[in-house]
Amino acid sequence: MELRQYFTIVRRWVWLLILGLVLGAAGGYVGSRFQAPLYQASTRLMVIQASQGQNVDPTGLNGQQLTETYIQLLTTQPVLQEASSHLGYPITAKQLSIQQVGTTQVIQLTAQDSNPQHAAAIANTLVTSLISQNENLQSGRYTATEQSLQTQIDQVQTQISALQGTINDISTTAVADQIKQVQDQINALQTQINALTTQYKDLKQQWQTSDVQTQEQSIQAQINQLQAVQNSYQQVYTSLVVQGQPVASAVNNSSTRLAQLQSTLSQYQQVYVNLLNSMEAVKLAGLQNTPNVVQIEAAAVPNTPVQPRPITNTLLAAMVGLMLAGGIVFLVEYLDNTIKTVEDVERVLGMTVIGYIAEMQYSKGSSEELYVTSQPRSPVSEAFRLLRTNLEFAGVDKPLRKILVTSAGPNEGKSTVAANLAVIMAQGGKRVLLLDADLRKPQIHKLLGLHNNVGLSDLFRGTIADNLVVQSYLGQESVSVVTSGSLPPNPAELLGSARMEQILTDALTRADVIVIDSPPSLVADVQVLASKADGVLVVIQPGHTLTDEVQAMLEQLNRTGTRIVGVVFNRIPRNRFYYYGGYRHYSPYYNRGYDYYYTNEEHHKGKKKRKADKPAPVHAPFDVAVNLDGEEDKGK
Repeated sequence: MELRQYFTIVRRWVWLLILGLVLGAAGGYVGSRFQAPLYQASTRLMVIQASQGQNVDPTGLNGQQLTETYIQLLTTQPVLQEASSHLGYPITAKQLSIQQVGTTQVIQLTAQDSNPQHAAAIANTLVTSLISQNENLQSGRYTATEQSLQTQIDQVQTQISALQGTINDISTTAVADQIKQVQDQINALQTQINALTTQYKDLKQQWQTSDVQTQEQSIQAQINQLQAVQNSYQQVYTSLVVQGQPVASAVNNSSTRLAQLQSTLSQYQQVYVNLLNSMEAVKLAGLQNTPNVVQIEAAAVPNTPVQPRPITNTLLAAMVGLMLAGGIVFLVEYLDNTIKTVEDVERVLGMTVIGYIAEMQYSKGSSEELYVTSQPRSPVSEAFRLLRTNLEFAGVDKPLRKILVTSAGPNEGKSTVAANLAVIMAQGGKRVLLLDADLRKPQIHKLLGLHNNVGLSDLFRGTIADNLVVQSYLGQESVSVVTSGSLPPNPAELLGSARMEQILTDALTRADVIVIDSPPSLVADVQVLASKADGVLVVIQPGHTLTDEVQAMLEQLNRTGTRIVGVVFNRIPRNRFYYYGGYRHYSPYYNRGYDYYYTNEEHHKGKKKRKADKPAPVHAPFDVAVNLDGEEDKGK
């Protein structure tokens, strides 16, 4: 479709587009008025990645993943429940909007609520709950190691207390018992070292991620610490075994025993110091490998709500209404299978439009007689004169003496076109016979105000003379009319008979041109009459005639070898630019700059009538209007 066609479609459906726009805007505005206000407050927090020495990813991918992880943690139930318990009212994930700020490790948390104070409190409390949950999750990674070291510290403290009691009481303890206790400690430490070694080997076989590397380092540190403690116990064990042998002197026995106990106490104290150092190392490792979350911008209480937004909602709803209306227009235009423009006739039918007849408008109280008679200088009359001229040019090589006027469907104005065409051809100096061959639903006698007592059907019976059937219109001898007469039961057989040929032959002896009005192409009468005519004039009403019906009619006429002269656009609406634009564009008598009046007397009456009835102004491409008497009327 051309741009002009789109523009004309918009012009024709502008009322629906405006209605959709107004209804959409009204709906959006009313909905905004009844919508509860909603406030939102935002806070920002930064995720600081734990320092892991050489294991930090230089591409920043680990930091990206860590930020996304904390975004997910903010919407978990433990964080939401802890914040809800602290605030005293429930918090849902639907109230939150969390996003990463660019490619940084900054997270923006936005909370929404109908209460502005609640919105700010929710944002700030969620950050606090996240920090608390993060500390609990990260501290659990080193809890088992800390508990094991604490147990060992308690055991060493017990041993030290026992040795100090023995030394203070100068009591001797069996070397075998000491050796057994130390052996048990060595065995327990060896069991722990074996378990940690197995766990370390399992981690080595897994995918090396940042978290796995951190666990490997932690386990290796524990193994080293336990081995150091085991070495200390081994030294105690060696000392007890070596120095626990009995001596020869009884005097030296007590002092040797006391020295042994003091040496053992010193070893236990060394073990105790090593355990304390290991405990501090584990705590430091936990702190170094725990990511930190810091709130860098607290949420403030908002002053204005973010919803509703009456102006924005109204504009958006108006656009939606406009698009829905546009969709309806597109659907209607897509489903519309009627012929609307000259381009449709040329493109779909492959024919030429030779006449453009506008919609006939009658003044109030005027008799609806033939338009070319009641208003001879109107644009419609000029359109029929142009049609008469085109028919004369079409009959240069082969004269058109029998012209059949038909249409694809009913109520398209073919009878009106036939009657006005007959009169306008008679005004051109020809003897014209208007024959009503519509023996099913005749209209000619109604249009001309004639009786239908006798007519064409009586000629078939031969019961009446030809001159008694012929009537004159308004006393004009150049216009003869033969109405349909009584309706027969078999019109198709009568119209196709040899008698019909004889009737047309006799009519040509008294008339120069015969204009035949036929039924619509829905019945077989049209094909019968078309074979007897010199040319067929197809009447199409734009926006009413279906394309399929016209194509079917043309296909039937082409089978009979009928000569189709052209198409007449009838009843072109004047109040619709889409149809009437073609009337204005293709009608040479419709131009601006020149007024076209009737006779001198009608000119002055017409001015008064235009003031009363306010019809559309009439224009034609003539500098001088000629009245019916042949005198020049020099007006504008």
